[in-house]
Amino acid sequence: MFKKILIANRGEIACRVIKTAKKMGIATVAVYSEADRDARHVEIADESVFLGPAPSRESYLVADKIIAAAKQTGAQAIHPGYGFLSENEDFARRVEEEGLVFIGPKHYSIAAMGDKIASKKLATEAKVNTIPGYNDVIESPEQAVTIARDIGYPVMIKASAGGGGKGLRVAFNDKDAAEGFASCRNEARNSFGDDRVFIEKFVEQPRHIEIQVLGDAHGNCVYLHERECSIQRRHQKVIEEAPSPFISDETRKAMGEQAVALARAVKYQSAGTVEFVVGRDQSFYFLEMNTRLQVEHPVTECITGLDLVEQMIRVAAGEKLGFTQEQIPRRGWAIECRINAEDPFRNFLPSTGRLVRYQPPAQTMESAQPVPEGGGVRVDTGVYEGGEIPMYYDSMIAKLIVHGLDRDDAIRRVREALNAFVIRGISSNIPFQAALLAHSKFVAGDFNTGFIAEQYPKGFSADAVPHDSPGFLLALAAAVKRLALHRAAGLTGQLRGHEMKTRDDFVVVLLAEDGSRQSTPVRLRVENGRYAVEVGGRTHVIALHGSLRDIAMHGECDGEPFCAQVERVGLDYRLTHNGRSVRARVLTPRAAELYALMPFKAPPDLSKFLLSPMPGLLVDVAVQPGQKVLAGEKLAVIEAMKMENILVAMQDGVVSKVAASKGESLAVDQVILEFE
Repeated sequence: MFKKILIANRGEIACRVIKTAKKMGIATVAVYSEADRDARHVEIADESVFLGPAPSRESYLVADKIIAAAKQTGAQAIHPGYGFLSENEDFARRVEEEGLVFIGPKHYSIAAMGDKIASKKLATEAKVNTIPGYNDVIESPEQAVTIARDIGYPVMIKASAGGGGKGLRVAFNDKDAAEGFASCRNEARNSFGDDRVFIEKFVEQPRHIEIQVLGDAHGNCVYLHERECSIQRRHQKVIEEAPSPFISDETRKAMGEQAVALARAVKYQSAGTVEFVVGRDQSFYFLEMNTRLQVEHPVTECITGLDLVEQMIRVAAGEKLGFTQEQIPRRGWAIECRINAEDPFRNFLPSTGRLVRYQPPAQTMESAQPVPEGGGVRVDTGVYEGGEIPMYYDSMIAKLIVHGLDRDDAIRRVREALNAFVIRGISSNIPFQAALLAHSKFVAGDFNTGFIAEQYPKGFSADAVPHDSPGFLLALAAAVKRLALHRAAGLTGQLRGHEMKTRDDFVVVLLAEDGSRQSTPVRLRVENGRYAVEVGGRTHVIALHGSLRDIAMHGECDGEPFCAQVERVGLDYRLTHNGRSVRARVLTPRAAELYALMPFKAPPDLSKFLLSPMPGLLVDVAVQPGQKVLAGEKLAVIEAMKMENILVAMQDGVVSKVAASKGESLAVDQVILEFE
């Protein structure tokens, strides 16, 4: 067994590998860029080596620096994590040639299966059903359009070295194909150093289901059941679960055996994932193979009880698998939510900056540790309160993983955990995750990869989040206000005759972004430390635990435990529960009468400006002063978190001024263009 390994990655996955290495008694070496100097993975590793500037192409993608760091520190092996160099055949070969061990598959397996074009050809030769497409390298946008027409729209344009939704576009017409080809090549070049692109038919209403495989150097290969990954937004996975609520035992067995056969064909040694697209009739087609550890590997660990990182390390050290196919269990149900630094209410644009508050839910499971019999909650992360979310890398803040007795139990647990997950300073997709988990079709298991686009065609808004009991939030606002008044009334030194008095009748005013207000009278009485709040003819009995300074407030409502986020915002309270967020002002009846007379101050008209919707790098300005533009025309391109974001004109107009320069780092709402 190795005595020391280097983790050629950052963030959550670097921390995850370090935990398993420490459990196995293996010393760890972290590498870091300028942006990650104070990162968590650097802190928890035994030692660390500085790689270079923040951009990944100057740090985490430089193989020479990583290999030199391993030699400098005496590391015997390198774990690549996922992303960066994890599926780079040349890097894996270099590691082996330098006398080190690559904790992953052999370079020839990566060459055969990690390259999407080569893997499809190999699958075809092995008589595995593949999706119709053009698997040779495409040289120009014009050629891409011709090929797309021959296959028939819609088509998927995909980077050969892609992954994680990077370098991927769906085209429904010639314009989409030409623009998508150019964007895919740019993203692939920047993220993977490989700009090859291929095109295949886009199967509409598909399921995305993947099989986890594990092989060793002694000819053993098994599959560790499947993961359901159909809940995706723009081809980026949002929620993953294991097992799938869709496929039958017969399909599961057939997919698993086919995945193993494919892995055996390339003498696969390590953990890998064979991805399939599955039709309504449970027919399945090979999509691609990821020759690395997957982001969603924890759900497989939960249902099998196996530590996949440990298995990768043991296989790389030459050990045999310690179990057969028949000995792999499938216990309970696991769900993973990716908590990303993005604003769901602004079309999921990246949100970077400082984590002013970071308070994950209570954890009863831990990565690299045995899975509890009754299930639990686990959070894998590489961040900490007060740390920075940089603009140079992936947007993931954390992964929330729950394990339940069955699917309903897992959904209930993950909803509770999301309620308790506090993130402030940057925006996160937690409200969106909560809405998905409450959606009737998700709960019923009735979805495909187009689910999010179909259910939220106009994007995501606060109104898209239903709530089981809207009166609960009003009652909670009144109870919190009453508690605050009671505390204020107990302060010493108050002027005699003018002491703070508590009262039992309020008006809760809900404030909307457009200035509209909804007023609801409530009556409240205190009984044995509990608040009986009458709202709309119904009485909610609320008990509050903890302190008013706690954002995540725990308690019981009508005998049922709850966790809701409550925080003071000026004169108002912002309350969040089950993804629903409201801004409430709790007033006396007279104050509510006067407040209703106050005019609403409308926000300024910004239609004459193009504002940066996110922090990022301005890589292109496509217009000049005096130029006429039409609605839908490209204006600028911003790069953030390895993704290119094209900004287009919302209406016809004339550019009067270009206020930002190409290559400039932009802040949120910074002016890029002005219009006449």
